[in-house]
Amino acid sequence: MVRTASTMMPLGTAAPDFSLPETDGGTVSLTDFKDHKALLVIFLCNHCPYVKHVAEQLKLLTDEYMQHGVGVVGINSNDIAKYPDDDFDAMKAEKESRGYAFPYALDEDQSVAIAYGAACTPDFFLFDADHKLTYRGQLDSSRPKSDLPVTGEDLRAALDETIADRSPKAEQRPSIGCNIKWKEGNEPTYFDPNGTA
Repeated sequence: MVRTASTMMPLGTAAPDFSLPETDGGTVSLTDFKDHKALLVIFLCNHCPYVKHVAEQLKLLTDEYMQHGVGVVGINSNDIAKYPDDDFDAMKAEKESRGYAFPYALDEDQSVAIAYGAACTPDFFLFDADHKLTYRGQLDSSRPKSDLPVTGEDLRAALDETIADRSPKAEQRPSIGCNIKWKEGNEPTYFDPNGTA
């Protein structure tokens, strides 16, 4: 495990396109969210302790904001050959056990993670109704083995501002998590094998 920080995509960036297989069958695509007030793209996986640490809050937060017209998609970009705990069948089981209501998709060739500059799990990207980036960064300041409760306060504040058609604060803290498990030869230029956090 390499402790890694978000790359912090420039605010205002248009959401890169995607069309990926998801655990409930069929595909999920960027165009599926064209009529939503906002879109939250979460890069996550099953086995990462940072994801496990926030999974309960992730379920609560996404259930709440999906009721308010926010589209949500979870994307797993890990190398499933080397990390079978994150393979498609395991993703199906994870979604069911966690009770996630959002589609959970597999980015097997890792092209979507690279397009988003995703670096860690979890990594959050929030877009407005026009699919322009308004927030990228941490869920909150809690980390595994920290004394801070998992509240989702940073992401919640950004969601509230975005769906009200206001700009979230420009000062945003990067998410911290395990590095995405890149396939050999697929590592993006921003990947630091020694960690950045």
